[in-house]
Amino acid sequence: MSVFKTGPEGLIGYAVMLEQFHPTDCVDLTAYAESKGFNGAMAADHFQPWVPQQGQSAFVWNVLTAIGERTKGDMGPGVTTPTFRWHPAMVAQASATLAAMYPGRHWLGVGAGEALNESFLAQYWPDAGERSARMFEAVEIIKKLFENSLAGKDTKHKGEHYKMEATRLWTMPETPPEILVATAGPINSKKTGKFADGIITVGAPLEKIEMLFGKFYEGAREAGKDPDKMPKVLQLHLSWAPTYEEALANAMTEWPNGGMKFPKADIRSPFDFEQMAKLVRPEDFKGRMVISPDPDEHLQYIQKFANFGFDRIYLHNVGRNQREWIDVFAEKVLPNLKRP
Repeated sequence: MSVFKTGPEGLIGYAVMLEQFHPTDCVDLTAYAESKGFNGAMAADHFQPWVPQQGQSAFVWNVLTAIGERTKGDMGPGVTTPTFRWHPAMVAQASATLAAMYPGRHWLGVGAGEALNESFLAQYWPDAGERSARMFEAVEIIKKLFENSLAGKDTKHKGEHYKMEATRLWTMPETPPEILVATAGPINSKKTGKFADGIITVGAPLEKIEMLFGKFYEGAREAGKDPDKMPKVLQLHLSWAPTYEEALANAMTEWPNGGMKFPKADIRSPFDFEQMAKLVRPEDFKGRMVISPDPDEHLQYIQKFANFGFDRIYLHNVGRNQREWIDVFAEKVLPNLKRP
């Protein structure tokens, strides 16, 4: 059974920004968000923040464990990269342990990786095609480890990118975590439908979401799966504050990467992002992030994605005004959102 329950009460989750807040604050904010009606938590596995201004980058598995103790909703890394810093078997162990500790609550989100978080190891940084191939081979290993470990069997692997001697996971939940792949491109969307359990993507024009879903459904059906029953998860960045000026200042200062209209996967340093942020202008956020003091404007934007069939939408308000934002959205946005 999926951790992503249906029903309007389970539609909106809280995106935990380990890049912006101390880990104890992240745990407190997640618990506060849940107390106000948010359901579930997504936290990225970053080794560094996007820009120095954000100021933090805690270890995601520690924080998810603490969140598990303080909350009741779902939780997962959105996303971790099981290919460079981590061998897939290590990610499988971390995920299986979390799922064993908090049954029915954990999902595993994976991605192809960014130089910002992986290249500090001073190893060869491959192109996008190879990063994608590594990720899907990692998904294969993780799935084999989950399935075989539950069956009391070892797994051995010798592939194009990874080798693993015969081994198993000794701590397992009764049901393996769902593996969701983060993607924003057609090729990986189809592979995600074919090889993974669900998809994660970010806010984009609806015609692009429609294309991604089409490829995802195509891949799932080729594998004999029902795509309607597979989780479809969205992360939305937004900027709300009592005034437009404050909301814009928060976007420009705290989340300028949201206005960068170019691929970011090969940029290695927060200080490089900081220099690039000087080129970002307010108009660069148009179509990428709603910046507004009006809760109704945010409501209408989120509702468009809900109508598209996402099972869970995790919201990230880019400013430091988290509690104030949670209160406003709990009163004026969450109760008015509807599933189709």
